[in-house]
Amino acid sequence: MASQQSASNHSNRRHKHEGRQKHIVAFIFSIVLSLIAFAAVASVAEVNATFIIIILLVMAVLQVIIQMAYWMHMKDKGHLLPLVFMLGGAFVALTCIVMALYWVWW
Repeated sequence: MASQQSASNHSNRRHKHEGRQKHIVAFIFSIVLSLIAFAAVASVAEVNATFIIIILLVMAVLQVIIQMAYWMHMKDKGHLLPLVFMLGGAFVALTCIVMALYWVWW
């Protein structure tokens, strides 16, 4: 009896598989973002450099979100602690970069 309850509890807690379609869509979206970034860099002669930098930063942020959500499964339940540590690390790194720039320029 106890083994049947244990088996049924294990099957209820099993990770739900997303399926191939979401991974293919995420992969195609990543490829499209990469192609947009390459096209922006290739058009450096025709377009303002500041605009290209902004486009590249936006593409990088979108790539990070796609990578974390679909390939690292950060959108699933139970991944809050790694996400908190990654955001904390990003905050510390960004603070160090800002302070280094502040120290160099002023």
